[in-house]
Amino acid sequence: QVQLVESGGGLVQPGGSLRLSCAASGRIFSIDDMGWYRQAAGKQRELVATITSGGRTNYADSVKGRFTISRDNAAKAVYLQMNSLKPEDTAVYYCNADARMYYYTYVRAYWGQGTQVTVSS
Repeated sequence: QVQLVESGGGLVQPGGSLRLSCAASGRIFSIDDMGWYRQAAGKQRELVATITSGGRTNYADSVKGRFTISRDNAAKAVYLQMNSLKPEDTAVYYCNADARMYYYTYVRAYWGQGTQVTVSS
């Protein structure tokens, strides 16, 4: 199995910064795209940012210019630097990885357990 463990969430004031980390472990042959999604209370889960194994990034319009996604392929890790945080960024943030356990298996999506980010004064 593939496990994803997030860290770095917490409470921050508006305008502040947080850095989320996510490390993948377990039986992994390869990882394609990695990303961050979030789910606010009473809302559907939404994409925040994704990054390919080659480093190409994609961001939700709501976070462009404020959030930066990066990854360390050797460490099987993905990061999300969040600056200029707003109350509307409050949500549970989930790490995602599209991974293959063996060379002969299909790529499937794996998810972390989520980490709470609260932006409030």
